[in-house]
Amino acid sequence: MIKFQYNKTSLQQLEKNLKMRQRTLPIIKNKETALRLEVKHCKEEANRLEELLQSQIQGYESMYALWGEFDTSLVRLKDVKLEVKKFAGVRVPVLANIELEVRPFGLFSAPKWYFDGIKLLQGLAKTAVEREFVLAKLQLLDHARKKTTQKVNLFEKVQIPGYQEAIRKIKRFMEDEENLSKSSQKILKSLKEKRAKEEAEQGKEVAV
Repeated sequence: MIKFQYNKTSLQQLEKNLKMRQRTLPIIKNKETALRLEVKHCKEEANRLEELLQSQIQGYESMYALWGEFDTSLVRLKDVKLEVKKFAGVRVPVLANIELEVRPFGLFSAPKWYFDGIKLLQGLAKTAVEREFVLAKLQLLDHARKKTTQKVNLFEKVQIPGYQEAIRKIKRFMEDEENLSKSSQKILKSLKEKRAKEEAEQGKEVAV
């Protein structure tokens, strides 16, 4: 509900607020479009990584009989480097690098499939970390997109029409007030002229 008074000061303030929202609306709409597209892209990327992860898990399960002999502690996630970047004014985490560590093992005494096992575990770890980052980014961007959509709707459907209606009401009131004032002045002028005429006629009668 927009509060206002039926005077020129209130009218000027409303017009100022309306112009500000009309100027800002296209910028917010552009931001919402950019966020919507990036959210779509993130969802597609998250789905791609999920499919890749499931494929890698199936590869892991296909070697299940051999995993009893494998030392899974050979592969360790050493470090995850991230950066924070701004997208459409929203700070989001960006994966810079995944560092995995492979502990030394007997290259000649270990079975040949050990190398496949290490490669598979490295792939699983990388995909899992990438997916988590994409999901975190998606959550932040989608939250920002929803808030931006709410702001667009607030400006477009509530505030701008509300300010326009309030401005119309004040202008109509001021016009009516001006017309009423003009009418009153005309009536007053007419009464004065009538009185002056009567007084002039009375003066003539006395002179006679």
